[in-house]
Amino acid sequence: MRVVLDQASQVVDADEARAALSLTAGLVATAPRGCVVSALVPRGAEVIMPGVQNVRALPLGRAELAATWQMGIAPGIGGGLIHAPSLMAPLVRHDRTHDHDQITVTMWDLCAWEAPESLSKANVVWQRAMLKRAVRHADAVIVPSHAIGVRLAEIAKLGDRIRVIAGAAPDGFGVPSDAEARRERLRLPDRYIVITGERESLVTGFRAAARAGVDAVMLDAVEGAEPMILDVAAAAGLPERRAHVRGELEEADRAAVLGGADALVATSERSAWPWRAIEAMALSIPVIARDSGVHRDVIADGGAVVAAEDLAEALLDGLGAGAKRLRVLASDRARAFSWASSAERVWALHAEL
Repeated sequence: MRVVLDQASQVVDADEARAALSLTAGLVATAPRGCVVSALVPRGAEVIMPGVQNVRALPLGRAELAATWQMGIAPGIGGGLIHAPSLMAPLVRHDRTHDHDQITVTMWDLCAWEAPESLSKANVVWQRAMLKRAVRHADAVIVPSHAIGVRLAEIAKLGDRIRVIAGAAPDGFGVPSDAEARRERLRLPDRYIVITGERESLVTGFRAAARAGVDAVMLDAVEGAEPMILDVAAAAGLPERRAHVRGELEEADRAAVLGGADALVATSERSAWPWRAIEAMALSIPVIARDSGVHRDVIADGGAVVAAEDLAEALLDGLGAGAKRLRVLASDRARAFSWASSAERVWALHAEL
């Protein structure tokens, strides 16, 4: 099997880049007898992964590959089993029946259709074009939850080619030994909750924090968004001094922040894999999530999944009497997700195809 590691030279989405590497390691660890894993990477990329038999550098850089593959131009790629942990794939005509060639792609979210304003116009155009190519040429399109699959089926005519294979927290994800120092460097208070979501949904999380009387830390804010997010917090009743906006953090810093939180409040309703909620559950942090199809699928009984108007009440419980119970539920639910398990399902999918 050849895995497309398109972000090996240029990371455009850190979560998806980590997922691609973690899945590749899982594919190596779970490879059936007689099967090997190799990688396709853009020009100039260097990938050294134990067990990956061959890393083939393509003649174009990532941006050029994205443009040519969007137009269906993919000379010299060759056949065999090609698995893309994203939409970035050489989606061209191939013969699965006689040559046993296969191409599968992965969609972690549907923001290009549900929230195009959150992405650049070029990114939206590219994703929509690549999905059209997937409809024509992909042997399977993988999504991480059933709710995303249902929504994707409404967007594109893929029939039974939509398959569900979940993601996981990064392998070895845990609170670092210097977590307290990292939190001090990030200028975080002694007690806080973490809030995730988008502008239109964050107000419910900040409102819950205000009612609970705790500081709120928002992670993964895009550059320049802090003033707007602080305005949302203030409008929800949380003073600016109690709202702490942080951008994308490296893994150890993120684990330190999540590990020090009293709870995580996930407010998004989008069809998108909840990366931070998965990480919080892996650290046994109480998770309170706004009711959505994705949260019902992924968090399930690993946290409190409630209506938007009930977030504040659920957070109060999660910070008090329900804290111990929610920590146990989060830890138990986190065991359902691992990259080794996901890799086994990828191998099974290709065997089925």
